[in-house]
Amino acid sequence: MTRIVTDYLNYSAEEYPENPAFCDNQRQMTYRQLQQEAFHVAMSLINRNIFKKPILIFMDKSAECIAAYMGAAYSGNFYSPLDIDMPAERIGKIVETLLPEMVVASEKCREKAEKLFQEIPVLYYEEMQKQEVEIERIRRVENQIIDTDILYVLFTSGSTGIPKGVTVSHKSVIAYACWVKTAFGFDENTIFGNQTPFYFSMSVLDIFQTLCNGATLYIIPKVLFSFPIRLLEYLNEHSINTIYWVPTALCQVANTRALEKRKPETLKKVLFAGEVMPAKQLNVWRKMLPDALYANLFGPTETTDICCYYVLGREIADTESVPIGYACRNTDLLILDEDDLPVSGHDIGELCVRGSILASGYYRNPEKTAEVFVQNPVNPDYPEIIYRTGDLVHVNERKELIYDSRKDFQIKHLGHRIELGEIEAVASGAEGVDRVCCLYHKEQKQIILFYTGTAGEEVLQSTIKSNLPVYMVPSKIKNVIVMPINANGKIDRIELGKEWERMNEHRTSNFRKSENGGGNPSGHRKN
Repeated sequence: MTRIVTDYLNYSAEEYPENPAFCDNQRQMTYRQLQQEAFHVAMSLINRNIFKKPILIFMDKSAECIAAYMGAAYSGNFYSPLDIDMPAERIGKIVETLLPEMVVASEKCREKAEKLFQEIPVLYYEEMQKQEVEIERIRRVENQIIDTDILYVLFTSGSTGIPKGVTVSHKSVIAYACWVKTAFGFDENTIFGNQTPFYFSMSVLDIFQTLCNGATLYIIPKVLFSFPIRLLEYLNEHSINTIYWVPTALCQVANTRALEKRKPETLKKVLFAGEVMPAKQLNVWRKMLPDALYANLFGPTETTDICCYYVLGREIADTESVPIGYACRNTDLLILDEDDLPVSGHDIGELCVRGSILASGYYRNPEKTAEVFVQNPVNPDYPEIIYRTGDLVHVNERKELIYDSRKDFQIKHLGHRIELGEIEAVASGAEGVDRVCCLYHKEQKQIILFYTGTAGEEVLQSTIKSNLPVYMVPSKIKNVIVMPINANGKIDRIELGKEWERMNEHRTSNFRKSENGGGNPSGHRKN
């Protein structure tokens, strides 16, 4: 029986020692090599008497990165991965919250590490590999770890500008991994094609399903996601049979019609999460690869990665919302109204979650933890924590769970409550539209729809008017060349908001020039 996460690597290293575990552009690391390199990292920490402390990992996304994570776990500590390209200011805020005992960095990142972590001890991975391994000492430390101890801290964006450190235990990862393995039948023959950064919660599925099954994971070079045909060729070259990507990556392939030119012959399972998957692009994938399994996974970092899922088993119209489905095994979902009562029928409410997959809260942030990790309001009889996701959902006539919007994205406009996600779902299905994103400008009281594609703005507006009430029709529709993408590969709503502000400033500036006699106020073309 699995007690702590290092049991996964112990098992796979014994059963599949020569199987490729994690592969990047530089090397293929077998399970034997992975365990040995993790042991060296662990001994370097054990010899410094560091136990149950945060270890910051500052390394390029690589096979060695996984060895560093597992080395921290073997030593009885918990790891926190950093994006090496993250702005120094944000790194400073994370360090201020985490107060890491040690930084593990790669030699490649030495120059950056020396500038960023002047007051924190830094150990370099390559030097740690020279540390003599004493298996008995590692095993003694392992025996001191229990399943409720923290395994990692992942930092997410905070509404106040201060990153939140989500603390996740061995127990939560094991509960999640157990469900994923059963739900999707992963085994030692599974070959993952990883897209998501290792500091993003979606990587939890890729990493720990690889470890617990003796499977293989290929770290796909980031640049390939800008070249869809080369990306699909990479999948074929490495016989990748399972992907778990953000919808933006899948949409890029669908929108460029790359599947018509390079069919991923070995791909059998297509999983996605992290943002809304437009039905139209999903249907392109389903048409081109009709025999593959498709699943929409949904959940926040605070539920380890996922709390509900939907395996596609019916036709989905292009303008329809792809269901997020049903609760994962051993997970319970509550939909609560504004009075903390369960909603009735198909009413919209906030999705709340209980179960072993819940995080332990936010690191050194009891106030924020108390806001969203709360006593179950429908259970007054004994302590039971639920997590308030901030996501608005409802159950449709098929009893499938449907995502409507973030609470932050629910707006009050012209006297009506509106879910921006509903507008996005309809707009996504319009002919000639690739991707959409809807924002609301509170001061101007305007719904703004950004989209990419060849459709004219008037065509898109007509589609929306035909499917939604007039008060939900966007005030402004703007065609953009590309959607801005954040570090996790998702549409960057913050950057879109800034773009709208810049556009407004430009228009205001031109108007002022006109008022002052500048520019060309007549509107006639100059000769």
